[in-house]
Amino acid sequence: MEQLYVFGTGHAGVTRCYNTCFAIRDGQEYFLVDAGGGNGILRLLDDMKVPLDHIHHIFITHEHTDHILGVVWLVRMIGARILSGKYDGNLNLYCHDGLPDTIVTLCRLTIQSSITDLFGKRILLVPVKDGSREQILDYTVTFFDIHSTKARQFGFTTILKNGKKLTCAGDEPYNPVCRPFVEGSVWLLHEAFCLYSQKDRYKPYEKHHSTVKDACELAESLGIPNLVLWHTEDDNLSRRRELYEAEGKSYYHGNLFVPYDKEIINL
Repeated sequence: MEQLYVFGTGHAGVTRCYNTCFAIRDGQEYFLVDAGGGNGILRLLDDMKVPLDHIHHIFITHEHTDHILGVVWLVRMIGARILSGKYDGNLNLYCHDGLPDTIVTLCRLTIQSSITDLFGKRILLVPVKDGSREQILDYTVTFFDIHSTKARQFGFTTILKNGKKLTCAGDEPYNPVCRPFVEGSVWLLHEAFCLYSQKDRYKPYEKHHSTVKDACELAESLGIPNLVLWHTEDDNLSRRRELYEAEGKSYYHGNLFVPYDKEIINL
């Protein structure tokens, strides 16, 4: 059974948890999606016993600091292992076609040249387009433009080995133009900046984010059985699951997951 490894669950400004990023585990390999905003990703990987040697595929959804900067640390650490002969195969970095130059520039400004010289050799940047497909581990992964109103951003969808469709919708509200990619999903990974009851405090709509109510109403309308909510505020962290589930059950009748950092969800 595949598993969802939840490394971080917070939005860009959190300090009590890590920025939202995760991996799909298939056997001993991991498909990592985003890496948060710093080297905290290394601690989380270590805590969850995820070896760097078993990460060969990373998807970077967009350019915001809380999603892309952790990739610099992964390139540094995996690159060092490549140079020392401790890493088999290549590291594949998937992103939309506007990001490769950004990733390379960030790395060249902050990492020694012996590692950045691996770009194009053992560290491969794979640009993706709206609707394009890549074979990642045992999955055919279809990438799609979420039509962000801010930075250009992509999500993805794939069919798990059990035949269930899983969709990552990015960190902004679902856009109806993405329905061909999202509909039929058994698992939907969606952002929820805060409770609807606290919208006046956190102002999610000004930041183009959803509330728990919004995300739950969406999943209910699309008939999605399993909804994972993250990319949240962290002021309510100790009671976040309790509060989010309480609000969500009024609008959604499927299985609602509100994970904490370092949780594992069976898919």
